[in-house]
Amino acid sequence: MGEVYRARDTRLDRTVAIKILADTRADLNTPRFAREAKAIAALAHPHICTLFDIGHEAGTDYLVMECLEGETLAARLQRGALPLDQALETAIEIGGALDVAHRAGIVHRDLKPSNVMLTKAGAKLLDFGLAKLMRPGPEGTATPVTVQRHASPESTRLPPAARPRRPTTGRTSSCSSPRTGRRTTPAGRPGC
Repeated sequence: MGEVYRARDTRLDRTVAIKILADTRADLNTPRFAREAKAIAALAHPHICTLFDIGHEAGTDYLVMECLEGETLAARLQRGALPLDQALETAIEIGGALDVAHRAGIVHRDLKPSNVMLTKAGAKLLDFGLAKLMRPGPEGTATPVTVQRHASPESTRLPPAARPRRPTTGRTSSCSSPRTGRRTTPAGRPGC
């Protein structure tokens, strides 16, 4: 849904990443960008991508974030499973990032290997565009959007009142995929 470009921040003399949405219909993109910006800005953790700025130019919303060198976990898994020590380290780092987000009332809702960047400094959690802010207010009542491939069965099969507050299937899938080199459940299974 988004395109990311490497750019130069000439005011602060640093390399940054600029994320824009490919689809520029403001009625769809503005709430998503606002949600992602609020979610990222509320978090401070070494394993969460840092947001520097947001903006709107010529009908396009954008985020300015730290530029990360490395590859996504999804790209790395194309070459096979991670060694056990690296898989555990990645799981611990992303688990810590998720813990900070959950304590701040933010549920990522799009945890998958393509949203984890592996860098020399460790794993970084990316893309809070589908995040749900659980604090009271208009964001806490947003319509849920779920990526079916990594969705927990309980989040797709149970009525909202019966769903657990923190489904674990996405986290479990993202933690086991690095070690096995494949998705936790077979393709085509509902909720996976």
